[in-house]
Amino acid sequence: MTDCTLCGLPADAPVTDSGVDGAFCCRGCLEVARTLDDPERETAEDVDTGPDPETVDGETAFLAVDGMHCATCETFLEARATESAGVTAAAASYATGTMKLTYDPAAIAEDDLPEVVAGTGYEAGFQTTDREDDHELAGRLVVGGFFGMMTMLWYVLFLYPAYLGVDPGLLLLDPTGPAGDYLLWNMAVMTAVVVGYTGWPLLRGAYVSLRAGRPNMDLLVAMAATTAFVYSVVAVGLGETEVYFDVATVIVLAVSVGDYYRDRVRRAAAGRLTDLTAQRADSARRRTDAGTETVDLAALDPGDEVVVKSGERVPVDGAVVEGTGAVDESLVTGESLPVRKTEGDDVVGGGMVTEGALVVGVGPDARSTVDRLTELLWTVQSDRDGVQRLVDRVAAVFVPLVVALAGLAAVGHLLAGAGATDALLTGLAVLVVSCPCALGLATPLATAAGVKTALEEGIVVTDGAVFETATDVDVVALDKTGTLTTGEVTLVSRPDDETLRRAAAVEQFADHPLAAAVTEAAPPPDAAVDAFERHPGRGVSASVNGERVVVGTPALLGDCGLSVSDDLRARCAEARANGHVPALVGWGGCARGVVVGGDRPRDSWESVVTRLSADHEVVVVTGDSPEAAEPFRDHEAVDEVFAGVPPEAKAEVVERLQSRGTVAMVGDGTNDAPALGSADLGISLASGTKLAADAADAVVTTDDLRAVPRVFDLTAATRRRIRENLAWAFCYNAVALPLALLGLLNPLFAALAMTASSLLVVGNSARSLGGERAVGPDVGPTDAVAADAD
Repeated sequence: MTDCTLCGLPADAPVTDSGVDGAFCCRGCLEVARTLDDPERETAEDVDTGPDPETVDGETAFLAVDGMHCATCETFLEARATESAGVTAAAASYATGTMKLTYDPAAIAEDDLPEVVAGTGYEAGFQTTDREDDHELAGRLVVGGFFGMMTMLWYVLFLYPAYLGVDPGLLLLDPTGPAGDYLLWNMAVMTAVVVGYTGWPLLRGAYVSLRAGRPNMDLLVAMAATTAFVYSVVAVGLGETEVYFDVATVIVLAVSVGDYYRDRVRRAAAGRLTDLTAQRADSARRRTDAGTETVDLAALDPGDEVVVKSGERVPVDGAVVEGTGAVDESLVTGESLPVRKTEGDDVVGGGMVTEGALVVGVGPDARSTVDRLTELLWTVQSDRDGVQRLVDRVAAVFVPLVVALAGLAAVGHLLAGAGATDALLTGLAVLVVSCPCALGLATPLATAAGVKTALEEGIVVTDGAVFETATDVDVVALDKTGTLTTGEVTLVSRPDDETLRRAAAVEQFADHPLAAAVTEAAPPPDAAVDAFERHPGRGVSASVNGERVVVGTPALLGDCGLSVSDDLRARCAEARANGHVPALVGWGGCARGVVVGGDRPRDSWESVVTRLSADHEVVVVTGDSPEAAEPFRDHEAVDEVFAGVPPEAKAEVVERLQSRGTVAMVGDGTNDAPALGSADLGISLASGTKLAADAADAVVTTDDLRAVPRVFDLTAATRRRIRENLAWAFCYNAVALPLALLGLLNPLFAALAMTASSLLVVGNSARSLGGERAVGPDVGPTDAVAADAD
């Protein structure tokens, strides 16, 4: 069997064209390949996500992992997982907080997989625990903040004045006296709580970095804090009063606050894939000679027949071998209307049977399209790097360099004649002043400020990388159904009131989307309705006040003895050509009118695409027919329309569009999720399904399409703020580090300089992003213009 050249799906009846190389599963894939021919582009199979599931035997499971602190955790967790018996492959994603494990079910049970990952501060499971993790982090900060405040209070009241030469008699307590010993040991205990409890994630991160052989910023922070603490404890034991508990306290709290905000942003995208896998079908009702039996999906073989009743999801891809029913495939295809399926029609795994019952023959892959979408989504989403990954890569060089410089500084001053204590303090000053608190805070705090402003305007940012990519977007690809349109069936054409009322009287007992549109447009009249009958695939009928009323296709009305005029037949044909769903209404011997249902475009779609086209190329991608997409193709602001594109090919379209530059994808359906994930920037609307929101980098919660251009405005302002913070952080180290190396800074002033640098970054991040205005009913798309006050 031939596979589609574009999306890789089986092509039972390949579509070919002499002008395009390859064979395709549908006309939509062929047209995409014709327009976006890029044979040298890397395919999805070329993306390195660890061992290829196709080459590694076993089942696949996804885990949500709490406690992933940086990119180093990926290497550590992957190594730990693959050391366990039964786990054949592992791939961790810091960006999403998830792990993908391939395992042998004969050697290890799926329920035991979390234990393979858990430990050393990591927790794993099949459901996310973001709320509990948030509470733990907040609790650590509250405890650390309290004891840190007490430590600094003693410094301000007693130690700092003593260091500055204030007469001990003027102080409430003499630090050099017996009471001073109690005070200092009291501070040692409180600092131990800050370093050991609040700073535990940092200490664990340092340990993990050493185990993984990838030094990170946690290692530098931990070395500076623990060195200051241990030195101070030893000093107290020797009767000294010049201690640096304040240094350890400030370092831990400053970095922990930055990490807290960073993780709040990152965890917005964590664990979403495991929520999806929990909803996937794991069993099917297989037909046998003796009846039916319930089996795991893994036990299905190509050619098996499964029974699917109304209200159930089709477990795997296949074709109908018996029965007739309506299947809602919007979860996969994005089509807003259920599709009538009869013998010989293909069905996709994940579709919901809304009417009737089907016997489905299992397809050659014995897999579900939903499963394939999940795998594809994990690949494209976990493969993305953000600014924080760049900072970690810098740290891989910066951390060993600083440690080496601190050691050389201590040895150099010792050889130059300085005392052992002074040489040690010089080395400590180098560690402290180089502590990358400002660098570590630069991105998360600016990101948090951008996230807060976006939230106030109804935009949820789920990935900090959006602030680095949004301003580089060259092409904006827009899904049609549910994005440019409302995604709900409404009447786009209606007959006279009497005909509509009679149609509503019958349709009130039907359960398809057009029936809901009819009854919403005209509430059923107070009439006696009985003898309701469904005609699968053709329509419905009932007796209304003793007269038979039929609503459905021309063929159904003809079979019921009702004549249909040429004018009404032409109107039905025109409606179908425009991608709408018509239904004739007849009684008393003839058809009296036609109701037409369709997906209504959003009121603001034209102004939004016009706004976007000023700075970007605008493309519309849809699984609907070319006729349904025609109104968008005719708009001058739309550069290109791809219609009839199957779900797997949407991601392929985005990847090929990337040959033109940076691509943003705007969508709302589950079928859009892989495309949202593979795009450089994914934007989902609030009306979208959960998977689409999980795959997106930004989610518009106002259900207002006009907010989409605002994403670009806010991210541009936030990106400038991030770069300002990073510039200051690097400049600070360029100035402060040489001073510490020369012995011109003691650890206390080094800590103060480090704190001042961090506060400057915090203050810069807290500034208003500028004169942006929220998008609301009284604000047009051209009024909401970003104007950074810088």
